[in-house]
Amino acid sequence: MHTRNQNIIVSGGSRGLGLHLVSRLLEADNRVATFARSRTEAMDALEAKYPDAFFFRSLDATDVEGVNRLVGEACDRFGSLDSVVNNAAIGQDQLLMHTDPDTIQQIVDINIVGPTLLTRAAIKRMLLQGSGNICNISSICGSRGYAGLSVYAGSKGYLDAMMRALAREVGEAGIFVNCVAPGFFESEMSSVLRPEQLETIKRRTPSGALSNDENIFKVVDLVISGTTNMQGQVVFVDGGITT
Repeated sequence: MHTRNQNIIVSGGSRGLGLHLVSRLLEADNRVATFARSRTEAMDALEAKYPDAFFFRSLDATDVEGVNRLVGEACDRFGSLDSVVNNAAIGQDQLLMHTDPDTIQQIVDINIVGPTLLTRAAIKRMLLQGSGNICNISSICGSRGYAGLSVYAGSKGYLDAMMRALAREVGEAGIFVNCVAPGFFESEMSSVLRPEQLETIKRRTPSGALSNDENIFKVVDLVISGTTNMQGQVVFVDGGITT
């Protein structure tokens, strides 16, 4: 464990990988704020367990004013903002010609617009501090092609590209910007894939196994620790499938 005593915002922390990230960061004595469209029982439990170190807000990631308020509240309650983890995303398993425009727009809103708005609000605070970490949860789909995932892959490729440009914009100000790119892993995201697709991916993975939430957390933890001098990088957590 590397990250201690930080003030962190994690988007989409109410379930799945996001919930695992939030829970593990709280266990390590960090202070964490998260948001999602809907509150879950897990959020109630964490607020009861960590009343001074955690809070949740129901929020649409494309709500500009809402995102700005969340960042402001986190800074007011915790005193500063050290790290942001852009985790919220939705998946896809459909050929582009069969993907309706509403689904395309939803993926763009959640996977592209949401993290861009949160990052924008966060770096305004971080520039004043002269420090900070932005970690995007990307995907191997952003750099590798998979049939049926074209819009999702495009959204993750955007995160990688934005990260590289932003690292040049804010790096001299002491802000580190990186991506952690999991392979397919057991999650709500991979549930859109058929079992035979997942088995094929396992067979093609040198490690012979899909990654899990804890594998991904350990890399995120390292990236936001501020101890690596890692800047503008995509770190793959995929068992070697992109090797």
